[in-house]
Parts: sequence; structure tokens; C-alpha cells
Amino acid sequence: MTKNRISRHATGLETIRVEVPEEALEAFEAALSEACGAIGFFLDEETRIWTVEGVKERGMYEDELASALAIAVLVTEVDPVVTRFETPTDDWLARTASAFPEQLVGERFAIRGTHLTDTAPTGRIEILVDAGVAFGSGEHGSTRGCLRALEGIAHRRPQRILDLGTGSGILAMGAAKLLHRPVLATDIDPWSVRTARENARRNQLHRQLRVLRADGWTSPVLTHNAPYDLVFANILARPLTMMAQSLTHALAPGGTAILAGLLASQINWVRGAHRGLKLERVIREGQWACLVLRRAG
Repeated sequence: MTKNRISRHATGLETIRVEVPEEALEAFEAALSEACGAIGFFLDEETRIWTVEGVKERGMYEDELASALAIAVLVTEVDPVVTRFETPTDDWLARTASAFPEQLVGERFAIRGTHLTDTAPTGRIEILVDAGVAFGSGEHGSTRGCLRALEGIAHRRPQRILDLGTGSGILAMGAAKLLHRPVLATDIDPWSVRTARENARRNQLHRQLRVLRADGWTSPVLTHNAPYDLVFANILARPLTMMAQSLTHALAPGGTAILAGLLASQINWVRGAHRGLKLERVIREGQWACLVLRRAG
């Protein structure tokens, strides 16, 4: 969901900040992710206003940011003030590592940064990611929800697996390690593809994970490898609804779709777009929700 566009050797960082109502959160999170390597958002419980912040290399991706913000304003009719402030590079990278403790998810998974030197808890499947890139580290509620959903359907032993919008590759790696099956992982962003490949090598999964750049269901590689027994789509609510028909057709009979990247308030919207699938489970992690859907066998 977030671009890996911050180098360990970046010479200058800045934070971009907007404040928006909930109905505009998704659009502005997506807009900042076009240029920023780390995204955070925080709710003011009293005002119900969300603060969305992104960290980017100073002077980089300005055209992408301007275009994405303009589209967000057009779509939402919300035109927030955009503020910027300098973010010290060394301090930020140090804080990123120190703020990335081991993430224990569900009953089986331990997501760990490469800065940790101890061993994973016994009985946990270790997924290693580089804390220095500050994205896709597993603390996001949508990622956690997907891994919990994976645990719940693992007994079905899906054979053909797709991680659509793989980002850092955590879900693909989790599925490969838990199910001992090959996984096709795709993302539209070349930076995410590169990061997912690096993480696959870091976890000795480079032979099990096939990571490719692909523009969603329009890509021939996705249709060529269909139908799928399991599809992860941890993206955003709007593209999930737009892709609903394609996803349904790409699922094998009895296949499972794990959808995330949506707020709890968007459950009915996304669920309604997938009328051809049965809702089996809703998993909530804070403000975020994960839907487990299944096609009839």
C-alpha cells in the first residue's frame, strides 16, 4: 500500500501533512503514498479529523505528489492545507528501527526487523523485513488482519495463490512459509516489486515467490495463472470495489479472497461489490477491517 521510496542514504527528508475528514482519508492516504516512503494517519477523537503524514526525500517526486493531491481534491471536494517540515534523516531512521519491535501476529507469525539480534519465539513463523525502509513492517491493522485470516483458512491447503498489490511482500511470504506453496506476488509499483524481491531473498523464499510488476487484473500474467484458490488484495476500498467482478471470475470454485485496506466504515461498500462471493468472516484491527470471502464450490 505504501511506496518504498526512502533510501538508507537519503541526505534530506521532509514530512508532508494534511488534515481531512474520514470520508477523504482514503484518497489523501493514496495521494501521499505516490511520493512518500512512509505513511501514518492519526484520528482526533474529539473532532473526528484525520491527520495524514508522509515522509519523503526532499525535492523528490514533486510532480507525482502534486498530481495525486490534485486528484484527491477533485474526487473528495476537500482541499486541505498542505504543510511541510524538515525531518532529520539520521534521527528518523534511528527512530524507525527503535519503533519497530517484533510484531507477533495471530498464533503463528512473528514479523521482525533486521535490526533485531535475538531469535524468534518458539513455534512462530519468522518473517524478516528491513526496518530501515519503514514500510510494510506488519504493524498496520490491515496486514495483521490478513495474516490472521490466512491462519483461519490454512486448513483448506490452497494450491494456487496470488498476492495482488504485494507491497513489501509480507502476505506472500507468510503464505509461502505457512502453506509451503509457491506464490505469485504482483504490484503496480516497481519500487514495491524490488523490495518484495529483496525481502523474499532475505527470507530464503526467492524460489517460492514469483514477484512481478503488474497493473491489476488487466495484466495477462494474472489471467494466465488463474483460477486461484487464494487471493490476497490488501489495497484500498475503492479499487477493491472496482476489481470485484474480475476477482470473482479469477477465483476457483471454493476459492478464498482475503480483502483488506478498508476502514471498518467501508465494510458494507466493499461487501456489496462482491455479491457473487459469500462473506465468511470480518476481522477488525482498530479502525481497519479485513473481509474473508469464498466462492461457492
